[in-house]
Amino acid sequence: MTVTGLARTAVTLAVLWLTAAAQAQDFPARPITIIVGIAPGGIGDVTTRIYADIVSKSLNQKIVVENRPVGGGTVAAVAVQNAPPDGYTLLTITGSAHAAIPAMQPVAYDPVKGFTPVTLLFRMPVLLVVPHDSPVKSVAELLELGRKRPGGLSFGSAGAGTPAHLLAAQIGRGTKTPIEFVQYRGGAPLMADLITGRIDFAFASYTSARANLDGGKLRALAVDAETRLPATPDVPTLIEVGLARERIANWFGLVGPAGMPDAVVARLNAEFVKAARDPSVIKRLTEGGTLVASTTPQEMGAMMRDEAKNMAELVKALGLQVK
Repeated sequence: MTVTGLARTAVTLAVLWLTAAAQAQDFPARPITIIVGIAPGGIGDVTTRIYADIVSKSLNQKIVVENRPVGGGTVAAVAVQNAPPDGYTLLTITGSAHAAIPAMQPVAYDPVKGFTPVTLLFRMPVLLVVPHDSPVKSVAELLELGRKRPGGLSFGSAGAGTPAHLLAAQIGRGTKTPIEFVQYRGGAPLMADLITGRIDFAFASYTSARANLDGGKLRALAVDAETRLPATPDVPTLIEVGLARERIANWFGLVGPAGMPDAVVARLNAEFVKAARDPSVIKRLTEGGTLVASTTPQEMGAMMRDEAKNMAELVKALGLQVK
């Protein structure tokens, strides 16, 4: 390349850098949309709206939360992956589901390369619950029952490849416990069968299980979380009962399309991390049985890569791929 060519290239790069810097400095100049791939009222939707309310006030710009509960979140993921990478279209993802779906079937998005990580938002611990009349009093007793009983344990969840299903399958595989998967169309019929003992166990968020736990219809044996929940201090974690390797990521994070400017990512990260430290956010999330969390974009990216690798391996081992 000639000296003139090098000079032109340098000028071009400088102009691009200055343009990107100016855009980032002005960001956001219009409303931001956060798409969630679940129906209104779900934990991911409600929590995204809590964050959006706080961050919109800090940015002095409206944040619209849009629900696209089609295809298990694939429609939402594709929409954001294909949106302009300017920071105005974002996506709330569930770590395990976002990675598991592409591992199970062909979809039009890449769970890692298609997105720019922004930050972790929160973790949603799930409780391993059994009927209150169940003879087992611990996870060890439950698994021992499954290994001794013909046919093993029966487990209920909303569908194959959901985080709850993958967690149960991971536990069964890791502990060599036969587990029969029973699929339900919704949480209400699942809970009805669990309470009456038609299935042996299930995984449920604290919010969905709270009424039946308080009413003496269910009993929690463990929680899939880093630490015990303040709401259930007597319930040990899966780590404490020796199932650290069998856990599944129940985290929710914020991402945008691949190729977002670093300055825009940094601004969004700073605002959402600040919101995660807001006492009102912490209070509302804790009351809902979730745990506030935040990361750097780099840490979030590492989590996404790890989860994609782990889910691909688990889905293959369980034979869940749809050709």
